[in-house]
Amino acid sequence: MSFVAGAEGMAKTVRTLAGVALAAAVLAGCSALGSSALDTYDLTAPTVAARAKGRTLQVLVPEPVVDRAYDTERLLVRSSPTEIAYFSGVQWSDRLPRLVQSRLVQTLERSGRFRAAGRPGQGLATDRQLVVDIRAFDYRPNEGKVVVALGVKTMDDRSGRVLSTVEHAAEEPAGSDARSVTAAFDAALGRVLTAIVTGADG
Repeated sequence: MSFVAGAEGMAKTVRTLAGVALAAAVLAGCSALGSSALDTYDLTAPTVAARAKGRTLQVLVPEPVVDRAYDTERLLVRSSPTEIAYFSGVQWSDRLPRLVQSRLVQTLERSGRFRAAGRPGQGLATDRQLVVDIRAFDYRPNEGKVVVALGVKTMDDRSGRVLSTVEHAAEEPAGSDARSVTAAFDAALGRVLTAIVTGADG
C-alpha cells in the first residue's frame, strides 16, 4: 500500500511539473510574439481641388519602380548618404510601392480631374500612364526630417510618347518617435501627390 501511494504521489508531482513547464513555455511564446510585433501606420490620400474643365482623361498607374531597400513594409532610416537601416518596431500597412500606388490612384480619383484612374489588369482603356520612380522615402534623424522624392514620367498611353519627366520632392520636420515620423511622411507624400495630380492634368 505504501509503495502504491508513493507511486501515485510521484506521478502527481510529475504531472504538476509538466503543467508548470507547459505554462512557462506558453508565456514565453506570448512574450516573444509581443516583442516582435510591429506598430503599423498608414498613409493617406490628399484632397486636390477640382478644375472647371470636363473630365476626359483616363489614367493608368503601374506599381512604382524602387530600389530593393524601399521594396518593403519597413520605414527606411538614412543616417548618411551611404548608411541605411529600418525604424525599429514600426511598419507601413503595405509594401511601400503598393501603398504609394494606391494613394496616387485615390488622389487622382478624388480630385475629380479625371474620368477614371486605375492599376494594370483592371481592363481600363487609358489615355495617359504615370510611371513613378520612388527616389527617396527617408527618415533622416541627423537632420530631423523626412524626405519624399518621386520621379514621374507622364506618357501618352496610346502612342507610348513621353509627355513630361519631372521629380516631385518634399521635406517635413520630424521628431524621433514613430508617430511624429509617420505623420511627417504622410504630410510630405500628400504634397508630392498633389503636385503629381496637378501636373498630370496640365
